[in-house]
Amino acid sequence: MPVLVGSFVRARLGASLLVVWLLLTGFTCYGSEHAATSTLPASFTDLLPHFLVEPEDEFIVKNKPVTLTCRSTPATQIYFKCNGEWVHQDDHLIERSTDPNTVLPVMQVTIEITRQQVEKVFGLDEYWCQCVAWSTTGTQKSQKAYIRIAYLRKNFEEEPQGKEVALDQEVLLRCHPPEGVPQAEVEWQRNEDVIDPVSDTNFFITVDHNLVIKKARLADTGNYTCVAKNIVARRKSTSATVLIYVDGGWSEWSKWSACGADCSMWRTRECSQPTPGTGGKDCQGLDIQSLNCTSEQCPQTVSGAEDVALYVGMVAVALCLTLLLIVVVLVYRRKKEGLDADVADSSILTTGFQPMGIKPSKPENSHLLTIQPDLTTTTTSYQGTLRARHEATGKFSMSNGPLLDPLPNGSHTLHNGKLNQDNAEFVSRLTTQSYFKTLPRDVANTSYGTFNFLGGRLTIPNTGISLLIPPEAIPRGKIYEIYLTVQRWEDLRLPLAGCQTLLSPVVSCGPPGVVLSRPVILSMDHCSDACLDNWAVRLKKQNYDGAWEDVLLMGEEPVAEPYYCQLEAETCRLFAEQLGTFALVGESLHMGAAKRLRLVLFSDAYCSTLEYNIRVYCMDDTQDVFKEVMQMERQLGGRLIDEPHVLLFKDSYHNLRLSLHDMPQAHWRSKLLGGYQEIPFYHIWNGSQRYLHCTFTLERLSLSTCELTCQLCVWQVEGEGQTFSLDFNIAKDTRALDSEFMLMDSSSTALAGPSAFQIPYLIRQKICSSLDAPCPNGADWRMLAQRLKLERHMSYFSSKASPTSVILDLWEAQHFHSGNINQLATVMSDIGKQEAMIFLVSDGEC
Repeated sequence: MPVLVGSFVRARLGASLLVVWLLLTGFTCYGSEHAATSTLPASFTDLLPHFLVEPEDEFIVKNKPVTLTCRSTPATQIYFKCNGEWVHQDDHLIERSTDPNTVLPVMQVTIEITRQQVEKVFGLDEYWCQCVAWSTTGTQKSQKAYIRIAYLRKNFEEEPQGKEVALDQEVLLRCHPPEGVPQAEVEWQRNEDVIDPVSDTNFFITVDHNLVIKKARLADTGNYTCVAKNIVARRKSTSATVLIYVDGGWSEWSKWSACGADCSMWRTRECSQPTPGTGGKDCQGLDIQSLNCTSEQCPQTVSGAEDVALYVGMVAVALCLTLLLIVVVLVYRRKKEGLDADVADSSILTTGFQPMGIKPSKPENSHLLTIQPDLTTTTTSYQGTLRARHEATGKFSMSNGPLLDPLPNGSHTLHNGKLNQDNAEFVSRLTTQSYFKTLPRDVANTSYGTFNFLGGRLTIPNTGISLLIPPEAIPRGKIYEIYLTVQRWEDLRLPLAGCQTLLSPVVSCGPPGVVLSRPVILSMDHCSDACLDNWAVRLKKQNYDGAWEDVLLMGEEPVAEPYYCQLEAETCRLFAEQLGTFALVGESLHMGAAKRLRLVLFSDAYCSTLEYNIRVYCMDDTQDVFKEVMQMERQLGGRLIDEPHVLLFKDSYHNLRLSLHDMPQAHWRSKLLGGYQEIPFYHIWNGSQRYLHCTFTLERLSLSTCELTCQLCVWQVEGEGQTFSLDFNIAKDTRALDSEFMLMDSSSTALAGPSAFQIPYLIRQKICSSLDAPCPNGADWRMLAQRLKLERHMSYFSSKASPTSVILDLWEAQHFHSGNINQLATVMSDIGKQEAMIFLVSDGEC
C-alpha cells in the first residue's frame, strides 16, 4: 500500500485518497447495477477522464421530471452533485460500453430531477447539477446544468391599444409579454392570421416585441393581437382595433361653363382625390363657383308670358309639397300614438304577463290562462285608454287556436313553467328512454320544465346550480322538455390522473342532441382558488358512450367552439350550444395551487351521557356537497354547532391535521389517544369521497356541565394552519342556526317565459338593436361589456351574431337573485342610450 499511495501522490493527492477509500470500503459494481466504479486496464491508468456528453440546462414543465446525462471515458466512477450535495448512488442509472475506435471504456450515468426537488430550494440560488468523473489519475468536473421550473404568467405587462390612424401614417402597437421561464416568444396576429414581416415588409417587429406598421394601408385595418408562447403555455392579449381612415381631397376645377340666361357661369370640383372613407373627414370648402358674365357675353332675352307661366308653376309645386308634408306628419303621429298605446298595454314590459279580463269559453280550460303567450301571434288586439284597460273586455279578439302548440301525447299542461305530474313520475319516464341512461332517480337534486322560444330557467335549490335558457335559444315552433340534475359520485365516477382533482359537481342537462339556436348558460360552483396561474382547469364532457373527453382548457378557449367558460371567484358560467354532462377538473401547476375546503362542525342534538361527540366534516366548498351533508345530519339527528369555515388546502402532498386545544380541564377531558387526527392528502385531493369527517370524543366530568369552550386547530403538515374558537352550550337548541343554512333558497325550480328574466323581452330587443351596430365613439356593446367588467370576453362576444344579447344573458345568469335592473339602466344612460330610461317606469305607469 505505501507504493500505491506514493504513486497517487505524484498524480493528485485528493483524488488518490478518495480512490483508496473506495477500494478499502469494497465499493465495486457488477453488470448494470446502481454503482459507479470500475477497474481500468493498466495501459489507461495515466489518462484523465474527459466528457463525451455533459449535462445541459433543462426546464421542468408542469410535473414532468427531467433527465440529466453524463458520459465520460475513461472513468472508474461518475457521480452527480446537485446544489453542493452528492446525489445518492441508488438514484444513478449506469450504462457501460467500449469506444470502438479507441477501445477505451465509456461510462454513462443519468439521473432524474423532480419538481419537488427544485421547489425545496425556492428563494435560494438557482438549482444546479454537475457530474464528477474519476480515474486512477485524477478527477474532472463537467459544466453546471441549471434546472428551472417553466411557467408563463397569465397577464400581459403591457397590451396593445386600439388606434385610429390616417392613411400612409406610421403605426406603433406596444406589447410587453407576461413574465415566464423560458422567456416567451412573441408573434402578432391580424384578424387571427399570423403576421410575417418577411413576406410583408410593411410590418416590422422590434427587439422589445412592438409591432410597427411603416405605412398604413386600408388593408391594414383590423384587430391586432399579441401572442406570447413558450414550452408551457400560449397567451393572447386583448385585441386592439386599428382603423385606417382616409381624409377627402378635392379634384381639379372643371372648365367654366357657358354664360347662362341669368348672365352667370360656373365651374365645379369633386371630393374624389381621394374619396373620404372609414370615418375620414370630408373635403372642406365649396364644390361649385359662379361668376357673373360681362355684358357682351350675356344672351339677350325678352321677358314675356313664358316667364309668368314659369313663376306660377313654381308656386303651385311649392303648395303641393307643403300639403304632402302636412299629411305625412299627421299619419306619422297617429301611428306613433297607436304604437305607444300597444307598448304601454303590453304586460311584457313589466317583466311578467298581467292577467286580462278574458273569460274562457269552458271553465275546465281556465288553466290555459297561465301559459305565457306567443309574442309572434298577431290576432290579439286592444284599443282604448289605459284607464279602462280591465273593463273593456269585449274589445279583445282572440284566435281560435291554442296559445301554444299541444305538448306530446296531449297529456301535459304548463303551469308557470311546471308540469302537473310529480317529480318521481317525470324521472321514471325519462329514464326509460335511451338517451337518459345516466339520469339518476334522485328527485331532490333534479329540476325540469317545458320551454319554448321565450326561454326560461331551471334551478336546483341550495346547490348553486342553474341553467339559463335565453330567449330565442329554442327555435320558434319547438317545445322542449328539459331537465337539470346533479350526478352522485358513487353513480358516475370521473376518471382522474396524476395531480388532477375534481373542482365542481358533475352536472347533467338534457336531453342531449336537442337543437339550440343560441348558447344556454350553465352555472355551477367550483372550489379552486380561481387563480389560473396556479391551475390548468379543463372542462370535461361525457360522450354518448360514457367516456369522458376534454372539450376546453380554461383561458385558451377557442371562440368558435360550442363551449366557453367564465371562471368567477366561486362560480363557473358555461356557455354551451349542446347539452350534456359536464364537470370541471383541475391540474395543479405547482404547490401554490389550493382548493377551498369547507369545515362544518356537528354534534348530537341531545346528550344525556357524560360522553360528547363533535364531528368535523371536511368537504369541497360547493353548495351541493354542503346540502348533502346537512340533509344527512338532519336524518341522523345532528345539529350544527358553529358557522362553516373556509380553509385553503394546498397541493403540497401534506396531510390535513385537526386537533382540539384549550378545553377547561376542570370540566372536560379528551378521550383521543394522540394529540391530533389526520386525514390523508390523497383522500381530499383526488375527490374519491365527497366529504370526510373525523370525530372528537370528549368526556365531561359532570352531567351539569353544559358550557364548552375550546380551540379547533386545522393545518397541513409543514404548512400554515388556522385556528377557530368554539364557545357553545351543548344543551341549547340551535335549530334556528340549522334552518338558516338548510333553507337558504326556496325559489321555484323552474320558471318559463318572461318571469324567468329581469329584463323585459321587448326592451331587451331594443337594447340589442341599439348596441349591436358598431359606433365610431365606442358607445356600443363593447362599452357595455367594459362597464359590466366583462372585457376579458370581448373575443367571444364579437363572434356571436348579437354580442349584446350574450352579454345580457350573462348578466341575467349572474344577477337573478341580487340584480338591480335600475343599476343596469344607469349603465345604459352612461353609455348614452336613451332606451334605458324605460327601465325606470313604474308598474303603475305601465
